[in-house]
Amino acid sequence: MPSPLENNASQQLLIALGDPAGIGMEVTLKALASSKLPASLQPILVGCRRSLITTHARLIQQGHSTVADPSRLIVDDQPLEMTVQPGKPTTAGAAAGFRWLTRAVERVQQGQGRALVTAPIAKYLWHAAGHHYPGQTERLAELAGSPRCSMLFTAIAPHGTWRLNTLLATTHLPFSQIAATLTPDLVEHKLNVLLDFCKRFRPDPHLVVAGLNPHAGEAGRLGDEESTWLTPLLERWRQQHPSVQLDGPVPPDTCWLNAARAWNQPHCSGPDGYLALYHDQGLIPVKLLAFDAAVNTTLELPFLRTSPDHGTGFDIAGRGIARSDSMVAALQAAWHLTGAQAGRTRIST
Repeated sequence: MPSPLENNASQQLLIALGDPAGIGMEVTLKALASSKLPASLQPILVGCRRSLITTHARLIQQGHSTVADPSRLIVDDQPLEMTVQPGKPTTAGAAAGFRWLTRAVERVQQGQGRALVTAPIAKYLWHAAGHHYPGQTERLAELAGSPRCSMLFTAIAPHGTWRLNTLLATTHLPFSQIAATLTPDLVEHKLNVLLDFCKRFRPDPHLVVAGLNPHAGEAGRLGDEESTWLTPLLERWRQQHPSVQLDGPVPPDTCWLNAARAWNQPHCSGPDGYLALYHDQGLIPVKLLAFDAAVNTTLELPFLRTSPDHGTGFDIAGRGIARSDSMVAALQAAWHLTGAQAGRTRIST
């Protein structure tokens, strides 16, 4: 029978623990002990209880005193079928992470939590285990029955007065497929998704769209996507949304300069949202500015999902040195973006 705590879904976040050979359990236990999280937050961890207990004991032995105790947490125990050692990834461990994600989604879809937070997985190991998805985002879309979903990275600047939001028009694609995948319909749809998200913080946000080619095509001399359809599309969109400031297409090499200034200077604000046309175009500036603070946020699902903006850390797993900042940020974002005031006031931490 569920405990009384498990019935209070408005206070709960589901946490899928990712690849058990990685740093997911470590950063989760460290993050849940952080004073930066609201005291009312009640996590439900989906994964292997025995592995959590082992991870906790190892961290204590390594000298970490500020670590959440799994015996005091709600754990949806999904035991590992084979022993997995930190830093030694296996297909069995990847399959377990896949199973844990599926179970966590099932619970959040049943209304047993207000949002989902996912620890990292290794895509190549999912593939080796027979789960051929580009990433967790695509698996989430399948489970939710969502024909589309969007990947947005969000981070609050160190001075706490500005939020960097970058949405990707395309995600995990080989570079050779990007231009063919980018269509006017897709870019317009992603721009509308970005607008809806940024309206949570400002009714008439300032948005920026990056160009695809160097110098945004330089009037067709370095590529014609901007001149033939992207610039006309953005002009039509401006006319349909006269209260929104829309810049673009902006040359990609200067697109995030205002973001860098806003990130580093107190009381300085930049644009409310950026639309990057492909994965590395958006993720390079985000990770340069906000590697430990950025949160991968999945939009267009029936529930909100956030994830730390880092990988499995197999090379440091089990050593007790993984930083939990990004997991703390992921938990904070999931909590605040699903709060009672979300969509009506500027959200900060």
